[in-house]
Amino acid sequence: MRISFILILVCCYFNCQPKHDIPVTLELQDNWCFKASNKINWLPAIVPGNVFSDLLENAKIPDPFVEAHEDSVQWVSKTDWEYKTSFQLDAKTLQKKYIELKFEGLDTYAKVYLNNTLLIKTDNAFREFTVDVKPFLKAENTLRILFENTSKYEDEVKANLKYTLPEGNRVFTRKAQFQYGWDWGPKLNTAGIWRPIKLVAWNTVKIKDVYIKQRDLHDSTATLELDLAIQGNDKSGLEYHILVNDELNLIYSGENKSIIPFEIKNPKRWWPHNLGNPYLYDIKVLVKKDNIILDSISAKKGLRTINLITEKDSLGASFYFEVNGKPIYAKGANYIPQHSMQNKVTDEHYNNLLNNVVEANMNMLRVWGGGIYENNIFYNLCDEKGILIWQDFMFACAMYPGDHGFLENVQYEAIDNVKRLRNHASIALWCGNNESSEGWHRWGWQNGRSEAEKSEIWNDYLKVFDSILPNTVATFSDTDYWETSPKFGRGNPQFEFQGDAHDWWVWHNEYPFEHFEDQVPRFMSEFGFQSFPSYEVINYINQNDSLDITSAGFLNHQKHSRGFQLINEYMARDYPVPKNPKDYVYMSQLLQAYGITKGIEAQRRAKPYNMGSLYWQLNDCWPAVSWSSVDFFGNWKALHYKAKRSFENVLISSEVEQDTLNIFLINDTFKTKSGLLTTKIITFLGDIVWENSQEIIVKPDSSAIKQRINLSGVLFNKNQVFIVSKFQEAESIFYLVKPKKLELPLKAIQKDVVKTDEGFIITLSSKTFQKDVFLFCNETGHFSDNYFNLLPHERKQVVFKTKATELVDLQIISLNDF
Repeated sequence: MRISFILILVCCYFNCQPKHDIPVTLELQDNWCFKASNKINWLPAIVPGNVFSDLLENAKIPDPFVEAHEDSVQWVSKTDWEYKTSFQLDAKTLQKKYIELKFEGLDTYAKVYLNNTLLIKTDNAFREFTVDVKPFLKAENTLRILFENTSKYEDEVKANLKYTLPEGNRVFTRKAQFQYGWDWGPKLNTAGIWRPIKLVAWNTVKIKDVYIKQRDLHDSTATLELDLAIQGNDKSGLEYHILVNDELNLIYSGENKSIIPFEIKNPKRWWPHNLGNPYLYDIKVLVKKDNIILDSISAKKGLRTINLITEKDSLGASFYFEVNGKPIYAKGANYIPQHSMQNKVTDEHYNNLLNNVVEANMNMLRVWGGGIYENNIFYNLCDEKGILIWQDFMFACAMYPGDHGFLENVQYEAIDNVKRLRNHASIALWCGNNESSEGWHRWGWQNGRSEAEKSEIWNDYLKVFDSILPNTVATFSDTDYWETSPKFGRGNPQFEFQGDAHDWWVWHNEYPFEHFEDQVPRFMSEFGFQSFPSYEVINYINQNDSLDITSAGFLNHQKHSRGFQLINEYMARDYPVPKNPKDYVYMSQLLQAYGITKGIEAQRRAKPYNMGSLYWQLNDCWPAVSWSSVDFFGNWKALHYKAKRSFENVLISSEVEQDTLNIFLINDTFKTKSGLLTTKIITFLGDIVWENSQEIIVKPDSSAIKQRINLSGVLFNKNQVFIVSKFQEAESIFYLVKPKKLELPLKAIQKDVVKTDEGFIITLSSKTFQKDVFLFCNETGHFSDNYFNLLPHERKQVVFKTKATELVDLQIISLNDF
């Protein structure tokens, strides 16, 4: 059997050290098999993984992402499953003084047996479990894990409660809540070894953890502190060698000393990518004794300060993030797990999606509380790419139990994950839960309950979110904590004036998109609207090349009970409603982008009253109709392209107030901008009705009206014009009526396609204005721009990156076609 040996190769002062006695780490990832506990035959398994993906690999279930197959695999979650492997250890490893097994993620109720000895029982998919296994190991070893289905435990705990908790069985089990089904995702309640199992053997000491704590940060000096968790019985005579960017910074020696201060001169600061360089220091620690290296650890560290500022003012209370002493406007989206089967998410998936975030000018993601504490690679990439992370604890839309066992479990879960993530420069905030407080106060969860019952449930809430979690964050990190998101539900008048807000009046309450302009909160942490995914995703769901949005299989991939109805109702308000499926999908994406960018720009215009706009949601966990801006196959929807424009650092954004057009310049940078602001009212045929140019100065970190146009003094037909404003590199196109009222001329778009090494350059032009031009083809690739406006007699170049050698089926749609 092959076992992966993860050996730390240490170089010190650029010369390799021949003497070492460092721990040996073996990842037990091979030779696994699995079966239903009541069956005989074993099947090959992939570890890390889960039972659904293993059954798929063995062709024992249909793909639950295709057609309506999700319904036919529900038996999997109701079954107990066993996994086992065998592994060998050589005499040298067996002779090590200390040998542990580390389980980084078992999902969820598991009994672990090593050579038929019960090692441990687990009950939390979010925790790590480490067990001393030296007494039980032999040269030939068998590791077996029994996973019991969650309902056994949930039903037992629920039966012992005097009342029912919102929202169902999931509240009793510490695992990804979305796996029980959500209004954008399937019900696929997984089981299995979802993160690595490692065997670690050593003789003297082992570094369990390192916390690189930033004490002070000034232009001349950064004062830091290494908090090392050292495991081993004999810590005498140890030396700690600290290297910064491969240069020796400090040698520290002290009896049983594991907290070590050190300094970095003339430090470079870490910034969100849209405002500076997300610089990371490479910090290594070597533990030596008698010139023998015993262990080492390294981490990337960004030096910065991040604070959540919530100060009372005349209107309520602020809510914004201050990075390195400067207020930052947060621009981005809510992030959910990228796949219902987490093992299917590769490093490439993480990199591609986070590149999409940067390319769309986002500087923050909110990791939503119904998913998972993400893999390390996610946070490493956010550090490198300069993306701030609002990190929820994994509690969402429910009330949770408060018994001793549950609270203790939550405590350990919080400690594990806060300690794992605390060195990441990208972590800006820990938040206790998603919408649990709002649900309790606004969703009718208290109806029909006695006062004693209500008091008990709420007190249990406070134990977790007002005690355990904030205390854990304060004890083990220097990150701010926020109890719940949102602070107030939308039914509370205060939602607009303090804290963060989830505004679902649009969609759930069917308010028009203009509502986003009328009620702007201090920080919008959730708002959204659904659209259909790409043609590629729809055809995959149906397993058919003929586009069908009415099949039973496709209907199963809309998880909101009124989803199709709401899309259609909103479309009828603002857009033409096509009958052709291809056109309807296109129009649904325009509709989503129209509503959400209306909200983004209204929120940015309100700066500094409003200091954040995070829409729901960035991505999908399966192929579906959903609120995402990037579909399951990584295709950008219209929203992602248009959000990219609405999130630019310097934005021109307009609004009409009575008969006056107010043109705002929003500047998120720290530099003053000056130049010529040019505005023109142009007919769709290219005739200039009115124009004006003026020199303006735009202050750093500001939003202000820079031009006012009295529209009543200009003669034109509102249905036949657009207004274009330009300032430096920024450009905005504005309309005076809803899209469906625009009298867009039907004229052809000329195209020229040229092959390049990376794909194709497509050049477009038209004699008339073309609104929301959409390019698509059967070849897999990415358009540098899409759903854009093409001005009369102007040429537009779009790069299509693809491995295809020919582009014979390029098609073009614009709103002019309807």
